[in-house]
Amino acid sequence: MTEQQLREQMVTLARSMFERGYATGGAGNLSLKLPNGHFLATPTGSSFGRLNAERLSVVDIDGIHISGDRPSKEVAFHLAIYRNNHECNAIVHLHSTYLTALSCMEGLDTDNAIKPFTPYFVMRIGKLPVIPYLRPGDPRIAEELAKRAADYRAFLLANHGPVVTGSDLIDAVDNAEELEETAKLALMLDGKPIRYLSKEEITDLQGRGK
Repeated sequence: MTEQQLREQMVTLARSMFERGYATGGAGNLSLKLPNGHFLATPTGSSFGRLNAERLSVVDIDGIHISGDRPSKEVAFHLAIYRNNHECNAIVHLHSTYLTALSCMEGLDTDNAIKPFTPYFVMRIGKLPVIPYLRPGDPRIAEELAKRAADYRAFLLANHGPVVTGSDLIDAVDNAEELEETAKLALMLDGKPIRYLSKEEITDLQGRGK
């Protein structure tokens, strides 16, 4: 896809998420890798429902602002993931309702916040590690994500929300939506007996198509 097509795709997908309640106000941010090696990102404080394709931010791998409106301060942790996972070409960061609620719960397994109970969680996400709480914009978020970037497709920032990767922006959005639905189901089922997937069933699903 051309840069212009990628810009228009970002605006379209962001508006779709906004209209369906995955993002509110100016919360969350998106980024993707451009054909020239730079990165397209949502501007600081921008609403997913009101993005302008021509005003999207462009930065380089070092975070230098090249064009468009000023990027979100959180673009730094996006870049940390790109530097450490070369298969990642797009990132979705949301403050979506169910995943943010999950991120605020005590006693989460920090290696995997959602014990697998659907095949789609395993095939699209695999595991969901929890990043310890750090204030939004803290540079240590990038450091924590960089340590884990090569091994996971998604992360849960404690008391904050999810960070989800993909092979392109459509893939990242699909992964984020599947993860949000899994968190919704997990909270709906909280306190109820759940049939979790067995180790054999999880192994069977790993490496299969999404």
